[in-house]
Amino acid sequence: MDKVLEYLKQHQEEMLEDLKTLVLAESPTRSKERVDQCGVEIQNLFKKHLHLDSEVIPQEHAGNHLRFHYGTGDEQILILGHFDTVWDLGRLSYRVEGNRAYGPGILDMKAGIIQALWAVKACRELEISLNKRIVLLCTSDEEVGSSSSRELIEREAAQSRVVLVPEPAAARTGALKTSRKGVGRFGIKIMGKAAHAGNHHQDGISAVQEMAHLILFLHSLTDYELGTTLNVGVVRGGSTENVVAEQAELGVDLRISQISEGERISKIIYGLKPHSEGITLHVSGGVNRPPMERSVGNEKLFRLAAACSSELGFSLTEEAAGGGSDGNFTTALGIPTLDGLGAVGEGIHAENEHVEIDQLPVRAALMAGLLRKL
Repeated sequence: MDKVLEYLKQHQEEMLEDLKTLVLAESPTRSKERVDQCGVEIQNLFKKHLHLDSEVIPQEHAGNHLRFHYGTGDEQILILGHFDTVWDLGRLSYRVEGNRAYGPGILDMKAGIIQALWAVKACRELEISLNKRIVLLCTSDEEVGSSSSRELIEREAAQSRVVLVPEPAAARTGALKTSRKGVGRFGIKIMGKAAHAGNHHQDGISAVQEMAHLILFLHSLTDYELGTTLNVGVVRGGSTENVVAEQAELGVDLRISQISEGERISKIIYGLKPHSEGITLHVSGGVNRPPMERSVGNEKLFRLAAACSSELGFSLTEEAAGGGSDGNFTTALGIPTLDGLGAVGEGIHAENEHVEIDQLPVRAALMAGLLRKL
């Protein structure tokens, strides 16, 4: 057995205990206080296991970001993770059932942070020289678009040879991710004219009727062959049943596989014309996460990871993912990026979110193998 894998398997229970610590430190993105408390727990773990002090990058509204630096060398490798979650406080609880550990953010992506930490720790304890600078960047706002961390992520990536992202592996297959869809979010406000629905119906201009036309049109822009999907996920409108609706709002999600598609669809949405005379439209938003397109560099990284997995006794595949991650930003800069290096499990953003406990040391060993070979 590979000595790193053997070491990590011997410390599987400690890894799980560290993971429990982070999961119990619930960190919903929009609660700065809770996210920062979780950040303190992360700092404590890095201090305990790697004797590393953190660089805290303070934020006024979002949680503070954390940067850890390990090792020396002419080249830098960036390990990129986030510790915010989508879950409201108390919505999910931590529990262990057989080989599965459940809890808020356990898969997305606190287990990935623990695996990365222990991958470096294993190399340190076994005196394996990595001969490179490793920056572990832990951010606090990935789940809401990374608005406060994007500049930081891109700056670190620009100084790095490669980027490794311990987001969850693909569900059911355990595959790594060499491409992801880009994400756009749009808001459309519709203004019409109110009128009494019984006495003066003809004097009104219904924003809700206009909204119906817009929903059908926007959904018609979906093109599965191009990998482009639009979803009107939020609708609001009107005031009461006996008033012709004066206003309405739409919240639109866009997913794209190519940057050019984002530009095309954005132009269409911003160029929308009212279906009914007297209606006014106001559009906001745009593409906030470019697609992670499969590049030569990403492919080479996957092949290296596949070679590492073979040495550890298992095989890897690669997949394209519909969801985005911060790896989208680094790939768009032309930096080779490999995603999905985190935990094996299922239930991202779902109540059955869990990790497979016996895969924690295996995937940590995979990360360690990559760090050795790069």
